Amino acid sequence: MPPTSRTLDAYKTEVAQHVMRHNSGQTFSGRLPPMLPAIVVLNITVRDDGELEEVKVQRSRDDDASQVALASMRRSGPLPRPVHLLAGNVRKLTFSETFLFNEQYRFQLRSLAGPQ
Repeated sequence: MPPTSRTLDAYKTEVAQHVMRHNSGQTFSGRLPPMLPAIVVLNITVRDDGELEEVKVQRSRDDDASQVALASMRRSGPLPRPVHLLAGNVRKLTFSETFLFNEQYRFQLRSLAGPQ
């Protein structure tokens, strides 16, 4: 049985690991470069069944990086289910994730990235 995160930070880490696994050709590992050429913040809404309901750019100055981030999220669906983070009749969760890009338009996710 997959892990079930009980805090938003733990869930974001679980989702980030999931996204990285599903997009290994678009990611990089190791230390972040001192100057990041592009940073994209996405707002992500996931339903209680893990299906993506909406993914949109909250902040970006680079259209190409934004397209990479959006496509990476769509390729990753369905996401882990946020069951322990939903209460009552709430059937979806919205959170943000930051994509940190290097010069080759490969990314790391802020939820997993180490110090710069």
